[in-house]
Amino acid sequence: MPSVLLVCSANRCRSPLAEVMLRQALSAAGEESWRVESAGTWAVAGQPATEYSLQEAHRRGLDLSQHRSQAASCALLAEFDLVLTMEREQQRELQASCPGQASKVRLMSEVVGAEHDIEDPYGGPASAYQTLGERLAGLMDEGLPRLRQLAQEAADRRTD
Repeated sequence: MPSVLLVCSANRCRSPLAEVMLRQALSAAGEESWRVESAGTWAVAGQPATEYSLQEAHRRGLDLSQHRSQAASCALLAEFDLVLTMEREQQRELQASCPGQASKVRLMSEVVGAEHDIEDPYGGPASAYQTLGERLAGLMDEGLPRLRQLAQEAADRRTD
């Protein structure tokens, strides 16, 4: 079963929302067996998703109420086939601090053939979280085939 770890800074806004949205997209594609989690490069363990993230998830028919943040450690990265970061700086940080996992760490926007950061809405208005939801939805819609390919190729390498 392929596995994907989504990473942002605090694991309270972007990556939790991306996590539930990816699960939904995979489920709709008949891929319920995948392992999908999220973490943060600066996460304090056990924190809930932000209120606006909860609201945006709810608006999309998703539930983030049980989410609790976790730190993106090298040990955690080792458990996943593909690690997708929201920002270039997070990608560089994880690749530098976990060189054994560096090849599996990619920028989330790469699933659509781009290389751009997904801005952190933390501290902004609810509309910033709606914009985030729309950006993530676009990445899921357009990038799901590539994401599935990248994760499956990595999972196949792991089992060879």
